[in-house]
Amino acid sequence: MSVQQPGTPGLLRAMNDRAALALLLEHGPLTRARIGELTGLSKPTVSQVVGRLEHAGLVGEVGEHSPARGPKSVTYGATPGHVLGVAVDVRPQEARATVVDAAGTEHPMVEVALPRVAAQRSPVGDVSAAIQAACEAAGVRPDGVVTVMVGLQGAVDPRTDDLTFTGLLPGWPRRRVRACLEEGLGVPVAIDNDVNLAAVAERDLGAGRDVPDFCLLWIGEGLGVAVDLGGRLHRGASGGAGEIGYLPVPTAAIALDAEARDLQDLVGGIAVTRIARAHGVHGRTLGAVLEALGDHPARDAVLAEIAPRVAVGVLPLLAVLDPQLVVLGGATGASGGAALAELVRAHVRRATRWAPRVVASAVPDQPVLRGARALVAAELRQRFLDLVT
Repeated sequence: MSVQQPGTPGLLRAMNDRAALALLLEHGPLTRARIGELTGLSKPTVSQVVGRLEHAGLVGEVGEHSPARGPKSVTYGATPGHVLGVAVDVRPQEARATVVDAAGTEHPMVEVALPRVAAQRSPVGDVSAAIQAACEAAGVRPDGVVTVMVGLQGAVDPRTDDLTFTGLLPGWPRRRVRACLEEGLGVPVAIDNDVNLAAVAERDLGAGRDVPDFCLLWIGEGLGVAVDLGGRLHRGASGGAGEIGYLPVPTAAIALDAEARDLQDLVGGIAVTRIARAHGVHGRTLGAVLEALGDHPARDAVLAEIAPRVAVGVLPLLAVLDPQLVVLGGATGASGGAALAELVRAHVRRATRWAPRVVASAVPDQPVLRGARALVAAELRQRFLDLVT
């Protein structure tokens, strides 16, 4: 097998083809003239590039462009449909999933109810059901899926493939989790903590877009932190970086809740639900309570009581990392919105020497799934571009 040398015609052709294909993935359908403008290639060269990519099945005609003056032009688009992935967010009683392609197409997001009985659950069963539902909603075949990203409420130790810091996840073993999924599904599988994936979404399309680093404090049923340093997530040696809910409550916070032993007790779902109910906000679950809190007369009072508790969780981040920005996410963070963020910021500023920006998450919905989707799309984009020979 011959190896192309730098500067050879074969290598230059591949570079031109790859550049044009990357533009089509980034911008969507383009005319040959526009491809030439963006790449700086001549019209004859662009024609050759498009011809080769069409012949390889990587691009195709998708429509026409009608300029104000002059004839219509054919538009070409990438055809990445044969290289697909699935992003999955596995929760204790349900899984959410969506199909992903290299072009970043918005496919439907689906929810799949999972059995409550551990004997009826398994990692392969849960994820396979999510893949099937996502593919059916997107109108694609599951056998076209080449990679899967799974978000979990826990962490997988990259050294041992063991599941750690995980609560209720019926039927899931604690050992060889990724290996189990890959063997059962027959495709490569990546697993990440749900809060880390939410931070990916925050960096991609939320409050973290224009800052060098930030911390995402996830406040929901459980607590977690994701640390983004210049676009890179810090996961720790065991994958357990950010499991802040296990930290003991400092002595100074005893006045907030004398019975709380750790931060989970102080500001987790049970604590927030209890505080809201004490103010007359009712609901069977945390989600129902937070929904009722939206326009409740006691909203301001509830947020004022929650804010100093959240601030206690922010302080370790400031002491160790001193981030420019702290983002409040999770169900409670999203429900509290800008009002809760401002209360927390003011409390931190009054009680400490730090003065970070504190904002609510700007990801509209499904942050874990959107983060997983972004990572899968990046991987598929690389795979698709590597098809250029």
